[in-house]
Amino acid sequence: MTEQITGPRPTLEAVAARAGVSRATASRVVNGGAGVRAPLVEKVRRAVEELGYVPNHAARTLVTRRNGAVAVIIAEPEFRIFSDPFFEQQVRGISRELTAHDAQLVLLWVEGPGDHERIARYLGGGHVDGALAFSLHSDDRLSALIVRSGVPTVFGGRPAGSDLAVPFVDCDNRGGAREAVRHLVSLGRKRIAHIAGPRDQTSALDRIAGYHDVLVDADPALLCQGDFTRESGARAMAQLLDRWPDLDAVFASNDLMAAGALSTLRERGVRVPEDVAVVGFDDMESVVRDTAPALTTVRQDIEGMGRIMVKLLMRRLDGAGEAESASASASVITQTSLVRRASA
Repeated sequence: MTEQITGPRPTLEAVAARAGVSRATASRVVNGGAGVRAPLVEKVRRAVEELGYVPNHAARTLVTRRNGAVAVIIAEPEFRIFSDPFFEQQVRGISRELTAHDAQLVLLWVEGPGDHERIARYLGGGHVDGALAFSLHSDDRLSALIVRSGVPTVFGGRPAGSDLAVPFVDCDNRGGAREAVRHLVSLGRKRIAHIAGPRDQTSALDRIAGYHDVLVDADPALLCQGDFTRESGARAMAQLLDRWPDLDAVFASNDLMAAGALSTLRERGVRVPEDVAVVGFDDMESVVRDTAPALTTVRQDIEGMGRIMVKLLMRRLDGAGEAESASASASVITQTSLVRRASA
């Protein structure tokens, strides 16, 4: 039972005395150091709890040379971050795993190119122990600036280009897209369109490649560009229907665009799946539960990938497999699966 402390804050010396160990041993346990036998660790932790001891952050930083904070960089403007549930799910996974490692999350986002240098300066200023960055774009300098800052980093999503030797976590975008299109083919659909994501992101490019793996000779006009928003999916679906009145299936590169496509089909009086079958990508519950009919989609474990990103980063910070972690060989590709519902 924790004692009610009414006097001065308990000190590390008091913890050591209560546990019957030296101050150095108590310090190693409190600051996460190694080399202390399990029975002594238990005694120190019990003393910390009984006394209500709270480590001094500044002193702990001097001992561990860590700030206990990790920057989470989302290379999108604020309105995208708070309107797209993908980011909510990934940050949830990151936050839960950071909490398990007693680390704080510092959220940074990008309103425009002018923010790239600001973020790089912040990282280089020693404010955080590491960085997690996702939704990166191939046509900006942010990825290179993050790497140049020297802060241990893990990317969410495969980085564009081969010159960034940074571990990353991604799902099998290409394989998931193949499975989606093969499913539509198995239903007997003959004219299958694709609503693609932005071409400056590798996830969208990989899903386009998966579409073409199955439909090698697909007419280029069957591919319509979106930007991962619901509105772009609705616009793309309207364009596709105008071009191809006999269209009978569409694979959208994410659930939000698939939801937008469904709204356009409903407005046009097109029956789903009788006239046009629709498949999305993500399986985000907050989007899928509002689709009518229920959306068939490719599931990726968004929250789980956020947790894996933190685990890879902590491995780098702890120095375990440092040389290996610094290369793409330490990256993780998670599996996807098709979730069949009423839309296809």
